Amino acid sequence: MSLLRHGDSSVFSDHVSLFALREQPIFTTRAHVFQIDPTTKKNWVPASKQAVTVSYFYDSTRNSYRIISVDGSKVIINSTITPNMNFTKTSQKFGQWADSRANTVFGLGFASEQQLSKFAEKFQEVKEAAKLAREKSQEKMETSSDQSQESGRETPSGNQASSINGTDDEKISHVPENTELMTENERLKSVVEQSKKVETELQALKESNARLMDTLQEANSNAENWKSKVAQSQDENNQLRNKISELEVQCKEVNLERERNAQLTLRVQELEADLLEKEQELEDLRKQAETIPQLMAKCESVTGKLQAAETANRDLSEKMTLLQSEIDDSQQKQKNIKSELKRFMDVLDGKIDELHEVRQSISKLGVDN
Repeated sequence: MSLLRHGDSSVFSDHVSLFALREQPIFTTRAHVFQIDPTTKKNWVPASKQAVTVSYFYDSTRNSYRIISVDGSKVIINSTITPNMNFTKTSQKFGQWADSRANTVFGLGFASEQQLSKFAEKFQEVKEAAKLAREKSQEKMETSSDQSQESGRETPSGNQASSINGTDDEKISHVPENTELMTENERLKSVVEQSKKVETELQALKESNARLMDTLQEANSNAENWKSKVAQSQDENNQLRNKISELEVQCKEVNLERERNAQLTLRVQELEADLLEKEQELEDLRKQAETIPQLMAKCESVTGKLQAAETANRDLSEKMTLLQSEIDDSQQKQKNIKSELKRFMDVLDGKIDELHEVRQSISKLGVDN
C-alpha cells in the first residue's frame, strides 16, 4: 500500500524534506523494509530491494517523533509515532508496527537480533515521549479553554458597568479591551473547533486502530503460520540434507566400488596373462612328455650305473677304512720312533758334552806341558 494519501511522490518528498530541515535524527539503523499487502492483509510486500537507512526524527517545533526511511528519491516510511502504537517482535530478526494514518502495517527485517532489540527499545522510548507530549498539549488546551470561559463570563458585566456608571472617557478606554477580548474569543473558538476536529480525528484513529488491531492479529496468526511453515521447511531441509548425506555416502560407495572394479579388471588382465603363460608352459611340458620314455630308459641305465658306482663306493669305503687303520698304526709307530729318537738325541747331547769337557781337559793338559 502506498504511503501517499494526497498528491504524488515528488510533492510528498519535498514536503518531507521541508520537515526534515527542522527535525534532527536521534537514532539510525539499517533494515529491509516491508509493508502489508493491501489486498490480502496477510502477505508482506518488499518496499526496498536491499537494506536501507531507517531513522527516528524529532520535531522540536511540534514536539513530535517520526520514523523516516528513503530509498533513493522514494520515501518508503513516513510514520508519526503516537502513544497508541505498539512495536511487535514476530521473530528473532523481524518486527512490525501499525500506522493508522498511513493505513498500513510496516515490517523491518534486521541483520541481527541485537539491532532489532535496539530499535524496539528506541520505539518504546519515543512512544513514552510522544505520550508525555500529548498530555502536556491537552493540559495547555484545557487551561486555555478554562481561561476563555472565565473571560466570557466576566466581559458582559464589565461592559454594562462601564456603559451605565462610567464616563465617556472610561467608555473610550474600554474599547481596546473589548477588542482584545473579542480577538481572544475568536481564537478560543478556533481552538474549540480544532479540538472538535481533533476529537473527530481521534475517533477515526480509534476506529482505524481497531481495524489495524484486527489486521495485526491476522498478521500475528499469519506469522504463526509462517513460523510453522518455516519449521516444516526446516524439517524438510533437514530431511533433504540427510538424504543428500546418504546419497553422498552412496556416491562414495559407488566410487569405491568403481575403484574395486578397476582393480579387479587389472587383476583379471594379469590372471589372463598368467594363464597364457601357464598354457605355454603346459604345451612345453606336453612336448617334453613325449621324450619321457627315452628319459626313463636313460634313467634306468643311469640307475644301474649308479648302483654299480655305489657298490664300488662301498668297496672303496672298506679299503679306505683299512688304509685309515694302517695310517693310524703308522702314525703310532712314527710317534714311538720320534720318542726313541729324542731320547737318543738327549743321550747323544750328553755324550757330546762329555767329549767337549774331555777335549777341554786335554787341551788344558797340553798347554800345561
